[in-house]
Amino acid sequence: MNDRRTLTLAAALALAAALAGCAQAPPYRRPDVALPTAYKEAPDAEATWLPAAPADTLERGAWWRLFGDATLDALAAQVEVSNQNVAAAVAAYAQAQALARQAAAATYPTLGANAGATRSGAGAGSAARAASATTMQLGLQASWEPDVWGRLGAAAAAAAADREQSAALLAAARLSAQTALATDYFALREADNELELLAQAVAAYERALRITQNQYRAGIVARTDVLEAQTQVESTRANRVAMLAQRQRLEHAIALLVGRPAGAFAIAAAAWDTRVPAIPLAVPSLLLQRRPDIAAAERAVAAANAQVGVASAAYFPSLALSASAGSSAGSVAGLLRSSASVWSLGLAAAQTLFDAGARGAAIAAAQAAREQAIANYRQSVLAAFAGVEDQLATMRSLAEQENLRRAASQAADETERLTLNQYLQAQVPYTSVVGAQVTALAARQTLSQLMSSRQAAAIALVQAMGGGWHAPADDDAP
Repeated sequence: MNDRRTLTLAAALALAAALAGCAQAPPYRRPDVALPTAYKEAPDAEATWLPAAPADTLERGAWWRLFGDATLDALAAQVEVSNQNVAAAVAAYAQAQALARQAAAATYPTLGANAGATRSGAGAGSAARAASATTMQLGLQASWEPDVWGRLGAAAAAAAADREQSAALLAAARLSAQTALATDYFALREADNELELLAQAVAAYERALRITQNQYRAGIVARTDVLEAQTQVESTRANRVAMLAQRQRLEHAIALLVGRPAGAFAIAAAAWDTRVPAIPLAVPSLLLQRRPDIAAAERAVAAANAQVGVASAAYFPSLALSASAGSSAGSVAGLLRSSASVWSLGLAAAQTLFDAGARGAAIAAAQAAREQAIANYRQSVLAAFAGVEDQLATMRSLAEQENLRRAASQAADETERLTLNQYLQAQVPYTSVVGAQVTALAARQTLSQLMSSRQAAAIALVQAMGGGWHAPADDDAP
């Protein structure tokens, strides 16, 4: 009789093993997206505004080193360990890893053990005390849910895809923090440059004020010239105070990015290196592998696809195998006797007969979620290509503007110098001097801001190209 039961259970196990792998999840493939063969705004071979760079430059990871700024390098290192958004993404990735391990563990059997001792008796008196007894139990239990319809495997695949999505989101968080840091840092250096321009302007306007005051005392000019010169000096001083406040806000923003209290963080003024490094262009087909946000969106599609299998498996019965073995005796020595041992084997099946369409609705919801994930992925791809084209167009425009703005600034400086000389020779009123000063300072500031914009556009292009990160190869994907 026992042999027949054993054979029956063995047959059930063989059937479960034979049916295992009948996965209900649709075969997964990356959604198709129409890819351009080249970037429309890419520079031609003769362009100088975006110099050629080795294709593996960004693969080294530390892309900010392209700018050759030691202070930026030190700050970027702090982002990795101290930025709280990155820390939150690291924790989210660790959670996703744990959940993936948990989902994978569900496909394996579980084994448990129990042990206990019971003292029992009744009434009072010597007879009752003689009737009291101690019973000891020791046992093992095992259970396993064969993944006949692929539900557990699909859940594990979904958790693995979620883990990979979390890894991509972590890379995206790092890249976002790094690019924000670099952008704010060079904006701060541009503010230093404007502060120096304003300081030089104040010094020049003070000299003009002294000249005007001397001419007023000599009765050569009217007092209104002195007042206009004073107005120019004080207005420029006020503009410098405002620029200093802007620099302080940038310093506070950088402190937040590197995880430091704003009140205990400072960056000393330094010379501004206005170079725009060569940014390597990955071909459009590689952008899908380089951008962490695209990789995250694609992994979301894979997870949603696996969830369709989880929902579809609910139409089929669930099986559960169980086994236990143990012994019960009045002493520890008795537990080891074969006569005290007991065992059991079990096979259970459960099937929902009526649910008013709940399972069908769950499958429809999972399929809709997959379609939504596919649409989000394709939108991410389109946005990525648009972002690259935007930055390429911006960099071209800014590069062309720089030469023009530089020439305009030089002409304005010369006009300012000539106008002041003409005023000293009583050929023009002081209002002409003020107008020339305003125009010249504005031209210098515009040129400074444009050079900062070129660096910001280069940083944005790095981000649009995916930074120094790339997705795993297709062969490594689950």
